[in-house]
Amino acid sequence: MSAKFEIFLGKNEQFYFHLKAGNGQIILASEGYTTKANCQNGIESVKTHAKNIKHFEKKVASNGKFTFSLKASNGQVIGTSQMYTTEQSRDDGITSVSHNAPNAQIVDLTI
Repeated sequence: MSAKFEIFLGKNEQFYFHLKAGNGQIILASEGYTTKANCQNGIESVKTHAKNIKHFEKKVASNGKFTFSLKASNGQVIGTSQMYTTEQSRDDGITSVSHNAPNAQIVDLTI
């Protein structure tokens, strides 16, 4: 199974996407969007920006776990990772997003 973006509708009636790795694990999640078109634009932004490591921001959460954000050229966060227990697993997550996002198919679960 290859990586894919899934578009879905949240309980708050906003559109979201997540990027799933080939094993089905969510490796990147979006904020909410008011329209499906904006959500689709967010996916295209991830596909573009994931190719360049400079767009990833590594973080350590207050609980000591590791996470990252993917930012657009304007500095806006377009996706965030799950929490990782080690720096290496977080860095592997970044590698996975950068390799998988540019060519991932898009599955619309709202139709």
